[in-house]
Amino acid sequence: MERARAGAAEGSARCAAARVPEQPGAGPGERAVTRGEHPHAGPPPRAVVRRNSVRGQVLDALRAALVDGELTPGEVYSAPVLGERLGVSATPVREAMQQLAVEGAVEVVPNRGFRVARRSARELGELAEVRALIEVPVVLRLARTVPAGRWAELRPLAEATVVAAAAGDRARYADADRAFHRALLGLCGNEQLVQVADDLHRRSQWPLVTGPVHARRADLVADAAEHTALLDALAAGDLTVVQTLVREHFAGS
Repeated sequence: MERARAGAAEGSARCAAARVPEQPGAGPGERAVTRGEHPHAGPPPRAVVRRNSVRGQVLDALRAALVDGELTPGEVYSAPVLGERLGVSATPVREAMQQLAVEGAVEVVPNRGFRVARRSARELGELAEVRALIEVPVVLRLARTVPAGRWAELRPLAEATVVAAAAGDRARYADADRAFHRALLGLCGNEQLVQVADDLHRRSQWPLVTGPVHARRADLVADAAEHTALLDALAAGDLTVVQTLVREHFAGS
């Protein structure tokens, strides 16, 4: 597990990178009182924020581990064991795993923990098909209606996918890939569509890491190149190329 998104120090294993130290002297849902502070001087909003922050960091770390294949499909993991590896209590791990179960990445195994879901080629193909049914018509409509100058705004996001792909960083690529697609679809102004498409996109990223590392990196590089090529075609107003690229993009998925 590579990191816990809010500045956790890196360790020898990626799970260790998500380490979030507990505050000494503070119980669950509490924060330590510093010198000169009145413990009853008002509501303690930081306690709620800190708890949510830890859970969010753990969720990000687990998602990264799923994408990287560090959590093995079919294996069962307990919240206490994962919590020890992440440097947190079992509670935020259990909460994060419950969210991952809702997203279909893991399934609950009573009295044992959570089993990482297996993704078959058929399931991934079905997810790609549904994404194409949603995203392709939207992108083609945007190609006809969005001013050419607007596409330059997405260039940094496309370039971020290129950088992550070149490094072979699957977790960072997954984040950058979704960010690009969210921004692209966001131009349609339909927030519900963006959320549905992003959920499908995230589900399609869990967890199927097979083949040699160099082959996987080549797939990422090819996928990222399609992002920049698509922006070039959109800026040029070449609808034929846009249609070809978006359909091939999902076919490759």
